Amino acid sequence: MSAVAHTPSATSAQSFAIRPFDAPLGAEIIGLDLTRPLSDEDFARIHRAHLDHALLVFRDQRITPEQQIAFSRRFGPLQIHVLRQFLLSNHSEIFIISNIIENGQPIGLGDAGKFWHSDLSYKELPSLGSMLLAQELPEEGGDTLFASQQLAYETLPAALRQAIDGKRAAHSYTARYADQVFAGVHRPTLTEAQLAEVKAVVHPVVRTHPETGRKGLFVNENFTTHILDVPEDESRQILAELYAHSARPEFIYRHQWQPHDLVFWDNRALIHLATGCPSQLRRRMHRTTIQGDAPF
Repeated sequence: MSAVAHTPSATSAQSFAIRPFDAPLGAEIIGLDLTRPLSDEDFARIHRAHLDHALLVFRDQRITPEQQIAFSRRFGPLQIHVLRQFLLSNHSEIFIISNIIENGQPIGLGDAGKFWHSDLSYKELPSLGSMLLAQELPEEGGDTLFASQQLAYETLPAALRQAIDGKRAAHSYTARYADQVFAGVHRPTLTEAQLAEVKAVVHPVVRTHPETGRKGLFVNENFTTHILDVPEDESRQILAELYAHSARPEFIYRHQWQPHDLVFWDNRALIHLATGCPSQLRRRMHRTTIQGDAPF
């Protein structure tokens, strides 16, 4: 899906720099103020940089929920998360990721990202990308790892690449939903209506990026349950090999969060993992999720 700008071209351009990280992926945007209107020219630069680097870090963005939503919508329609109880009041497009407890209740999803995954790969139209805004950061921990699945595919051993050629895999939101990895974190029980929203879907094991044409792995340990049309034990073995390969250190960028960072990553090209932080340290992030196309 091509991103389309919606602001009038009369908006004046801003002066900002795009600095690639010394990493397999990612770049930071320095000097851009997302509280100001974004010109078509500036949006085009950002869109191109996002395709080139797969992840962008916009530093020091003191933006409102409305501004985060508006910027996210420049890239496409937004997806509303199935866990409605963790949506920001009056702004359902924003999903709260947090370990904070208020009045005995969690204000957000406390263990998001505990396994490697691509956001919403369990949907018929998985996410194009996610924007995560740091609202409150812990004094230690809380890093997020991102791994290029295009580099992973391009470096696959020949036999493994042949084994997945033309194959499809099933994805389910509930695949590991009840797994307890972080002590003391219990996920809310899904209602029948919520379960109906997240029925299993099937996608290619290798997807072609709709905007760049680059191929990448599109399976992940959080949501992928099995490869279709192969014996169960063979499916398990292939997936285990793919998962081990997909998170090799040479494919990974580690993001150490700074106050008011806005990170925008491409779920069509990356998987990510939250490293967690001590439970007594508060962490709160606001996520918008942009809808993508059906993988092919």
